[in-house]
Amino acid sequence: MLRGMVRVLLFGLISTGCSWAVTAAAERPNVLLILVDDLKPALGCYGDAAAKTPQVDALAARAMRFERAYCNQAVCAPSRFTLMLGAHSTSTGLYHLHSRLRDRWPAAVTLPQYFAEHGYLTESLGKVFHVGHGNEGDPQSFAVPHFGDRVIEYLDPASTGGGQLTREEAYFTNQQLQNIRSLPRGAAFENPEVADEAYADGRVAAEAVLRLQTAERRLRDGGAPFFMAVGFVRPHLPFSAPRKYWDLHVADRLPQPQRRQLPEAAPAVAGKRGGEISNYLPVPESGEVDGDLQRELIHGYYASVSYVDAQIGKVLQELSRLQLDRSTIVVLWGDHGFHLGDLGIWTKHTNYEQANRIPLLIAVPGLAGGVTAQLAESVDLYPTLVELAGLTRPRCSPALDGVSLVPVLSDAGARVRDHAYHVFPKGRLGRAIRTERYRLVEWHKVGDAAVEPEYELYDYETDPLESRNLAAEQPAELGRLQQILATYPQPIKP
Repeated sequence: MLRGMVRVLLFGLISTGCSWAVTAAAERPNVLLILVDDLKPALGCYGDAAAKTPQVDALAARAMRFERAYCNQAVCAPSRFTLMLGAHSTSTGLYHLHSRLRDRWPAAVTLPQYFAEHGYLTESLGKVFHVGHGNEGDPQSFAVPHFGDRVIEYLDPASTGGGQLTREEAYFTNQQLQNIRSLPRGAAFENPEVADEAYADGRVAAEAVLRLQTAERRLRDGGAPFFMAVGFVRPHLPFSAPRKYWDLHVADRLPQPQRRQLPEAAPAVAGKRGGEISNYLPVPESGEVDGDLQRELIHGYYASVSYVDAQIGKVLQELSRLQLDRSTIVVLWGDHGFHLGDLGIWTKHTNYEQANRIPLLIAVPGLAGGVTAQLAESVDLYPTLVELAGLTRPRCSPALDGVSLVPVLSDAGARVRDHAYHVFPKGRLGRAIRTERYRLVEWHKVGDAAVEPEYELYDYETDPLESRNLAAEQPAELGRLQQILATYPQPIKP
C-alpha cells in the first residue's frame, strides 16, 4: 500500500497546534481532493437511473464507493470546516455560514496545512472553503494563492433584471449584507448555448488541468508531491449550465418527490419551508414549489450534475494522460445532500436523510475498487488521507474526531464505526445518530437543563421516506441510541 512507501525519520516536532512525524520526500502519493457543492448521490454509480454522469461513474469503477457516507452538518461552511479540521461542529463551535475559523481557532492546522508541513505543495481552486455571508474562507490553509471564481453566476441579463446585483450574488461576494432583502432576486436557472468555460466550473477545470501539467513537470524533476483541492459549485443554485447538459434530460422523466409532507409527529423545529430557495425567481417568496416549477427545478439540478460531471472528467482524464493517476489518491466528496422537494423541502439545512447523505469515492493506486456499507463521516477523511500518505495521526487543537477508513479501503467488509454523527442548529441544537437502520435526532438547547429535549426516530428499513417520527412508539430503540449520543462530549454552544 501507499502508506508503506513512506519512511518515518523523526518524531515529536511541533508546529502551530499539531505534532507529527517528518517523512521522507521520495515516493509519497499525491492527493487530488475533488469537492462538489450540494451534490447528493444523484449519480449513476449510486444507482440513480436518471443521472447522466459517465465521468464520476468511471472514477467509481476504480474507487471504493461508500454507500452510507454522511456530512457532519448540512450547510456549506461548517461542512467544509469538518472536512478540513477532521472535527465536528460541536467540537469547534463553527456552526454558521459566517463562522470564521481563525477567530475561534487561530492555531488550527487544517488538512492541507498538515500535508504542507510534510513537504507537499498545497493548492486550491474553485469553491474549497466557503467564501461569502461575511466569511473569507481560510487563505492560510494553502501554500499557493487560491484560484477563486464565482458561485452565483448568470450569463443571460434577463436572469438578473438587466444586470442588477441579486440577493444571492451579494451574499456570496460579501456585498450589502445588511441590505439583502432590498435586493432583487435572481433566476433559479438558465441554460444558454455557451461553452463549458463560460461558467466558473469550466474555468476551474481548465486551470486544474494546467496545474496538473505543472505538477507533472515538477515531479519529473524530483520536486514536491501535490495536495490539490479542486472545488466545483454546480449543482448549487442557480442551476446555470450550458444548454447541452439540459438537453441530456427530459423533465417529465426525472424522479419527482414521493412525499411532500413533513414527517408525522415530528417536532416543529425539525421542519423547513422556504429558506434559500426563496431568493430565486420564479419561486414564490413562501418557498412553496409544485407542478411545472418543481419539474423545471429538478431538471436544472440534474443538468447541473451532468455539467459538473463533465468538468470533473476533464481533470481526471488529464491526470490519467499524464500518468499521475498511478501515484495519486483521488477523493470525490459532496459537502452535503439536497432535498429537491422531498418532505416539501428544498435545498439543505435539515437533519433529514436527503440533506445529510453524501457521495464519497476514494481511489487509491494499487487498491481495487468496490462498494462498502461502512458508515462514514466527512471528519474521517483527514485521518484517512494522513494514513494513506504514511504520516502519523496528528495531535491537534481542535482534536480530530474522525476515524481512519483505510481498513475499509482494502476490505469492503471491514468496520471501523457503527454509526455516523451529525448536527444542525435551529435555535436549539439537533444532534443526530445514524446507524445502518435508524436515525435518532435530539433537539435541545445547549446548557439549558430546564427545557426537555424533543426527539425524532426514523426506521429506514420500514420507512425510507421518513413519513413518521417513531420516538414515542419505540422507547427501547430510542433509549439505545440515546446511550450512544451520551458518549459524545458536551457540545460547544452555537
